[in-house]
Amino acid sequence: MTITNDIKYLGVNDHEIDLFEGQYVVPNGMSYNSYAIIDEKIAVLDTVDAKFTHQWLDNIQTALNGRKPDYLVVLHMEPDHSANIVNFTKSYPEAKIVSSQKAFLMMKNFFNDNFSEKQIVIAENDTLSLGKHTLTFVTAPMVHWPEVVVAYDDVDKVLFSADGFGRFGANDISELWDDEARRYYIGIVGKYGTQVQALLKKTSAYDIEIICPLHGPVLNENLNHYFDLYNTWSSYQPETEGIVIAYTSVYGNTKKAVIQLRDMLKSKGCPKVEIIDLARSDISEAVSKAFRYSKIVLATTTYNAEIFPFMREFINHLTERNFQNRTVAFIENGSWSPLAAKIMKEMLSGCKNLKFSENTVKILSALNEESSSQLKALSDELCQEYLAMQDSTADKNDLTALFNIGYGLYVVTSNDGKKDNGLIVNTVTQVTNTPNRIAVTINKDNYSHHVIRQTGKMNINCLSVDAPFSVFEKFGFQSGRNVDKFEGCEPLRSDNGLVFLPKHINSFMSLKVVQYVDLDTHGMFICEVTEARVITNSETMTYTYYLNNVKPKPKTEGKKGYVCTICGYIYEGDVLPDDFICPLCKHGASDFEEIK
Repeated sequence: MTITNDIKYLGVNDHEIDLFEGQYVVPNGMSYNSYAIIDEKIAVLDTVDAKFTHQWLDNIQTALNGRKPDYLVVLHMEPDHSANIVNFTKSYPEAKIVSSQKAFLMMKNFFNDNFSEKQIVIAENDTLSLGKHTLTFVTAPMVHWPEVVVAYDDVDKVLFSADGFGRFGANDISELWDDEARRYYIGIVGKYGTQVQALLKKTSAYDIEIICPLHGPVLNENLNHYFDLYNTWSSYQPETEGIVIAYTSVYGNTKKAVIQLRDMLKSKGCPKVEIIDLARSDISEAVSKAFRYSKIVLATTTYNAEIFPFMREFINHLTERNFQNRTVAFIENGSWSPLAAKIMKEMLSGCKNLKFSENTVKILSALNEESSSQLKALSDELCQEYLAMQDSTADKNDLTALFNIGYGLYVVTSNDGKKDNGLIVNTVTQVTNTPNRIAVTINKDNYSHHVIRQTGKMNINCLSVDAPFSVFEKFGFQSGRNVDKFEGCEPLRSDNGLVFLPKHINSFMSLKVVQYVDLDTHGMFICEVTEARVITNSETMTYTYYLNNVKPKPKTEGKKGYVCTICGYIYEGDVLPDDFICPLCKHGASDFEEIK
């Protein structure tokens, strides 16, 4: 397969494998990818699994058409990618091996040879010139082994991403990328979200048009979709609004409760409900769904004064992979001494930012009037925001929404007649309550100020503490004049026709401007409240909370240069150019400060 004029695919498909890494069911096989860059000098990137030695060597010969490679670049040392290093050196004894110092130490362990006479050791930002093409190397420790590096080709704008952006399944099988990539990521890389976030930040400085992973298809379309998913997964944010119910049932009574809850949730507007029987489902599929959805209900029986083994294994998989930022509810069943809810909650106690439901369902053998009433209360609690988002069930005059105004952070949404817009503000104040009046102050340089002056209306979305940094990147680091901040989003709308956010808010208010006060650099809009909805009972995001818990802390230790005070991007260099623009938040040099 030709990827570009100079880059050829050398990989293989494995349809004999049944379990990847000895545990992940792969009904559509696996691919082991390898690539060649053919220039004045030739680099082969990674090898393949030991079962495909001759097929891979044949692929090299065919792609190179009589030429010999000058380099073998080893990005990752797992045996499914490195097994043929020795065979490569036997076939091409004059070629050099390019890899990280840690990888050469691993080669010594795997092959009893670190190829000292062939070594070219590379580290962060080192380069390898092949002629027209230059590879730049970026370290990616623990994504998902400590020796990993990725490589960027500056000519064809290709990121060779090692195991990043990989997927289960052979490449000659057509299937959707998202589901098998999610299962692959959560199962194999999921524990290392912090390290993936660091890699995404580093590679954001490059203009990437093609991604070449070591498993799965080459990605060359809609790359923002894949980057967005990786950002969501690695920051442990829900990908899909909905509820997954994971259960075990011995005699069918817990299952009956689960089915009733599912029907209740659907009737109350939950956008997606999935049920997983842990005794009969693939564990990796169950875990990936738990990470996909915003809420999870765990339903199981007390068993030997413990919980049912399949549920214990499932929760262990969640905690091992840093499960967090979710709402969790419990259904327990026990004929004489139910303990399951207590045990499950204790198992999850080390997870970050889990919100446990106030209602827990306790079944004594089988559903009765009391436990059925508990099921209804739980469904009401889990669907509170879904009911509030639907026009037919929302209380549109819930003025307790005003109690969520503080020195917080808000997304102001508006519409210029062509597209929806939004920006972050921290200056929202209730000025009177008879009548209810809200003051919103916006910098005149912001496009939203211009739009609201023309239209006289806006929505104030009160951000809750579960809002991730990506919300602030989207609405605070770019102008709505130049980008569509709601592109790809299916918006929810209030009665005034404006968007309100589908998640990460506890309430919103629709405002009509009744007075404008010119404050020189800013404008203050005095508004009446035309609609107010409370979505959840979550705590409002304050500016202090944002600084302490959401805004990334720049890792400046040992570095020389300048740091962006807005997003934390680090520019390494003695002098920051006056016209420098931050590649992440797009703010200028004036928002950078020197690292001391």
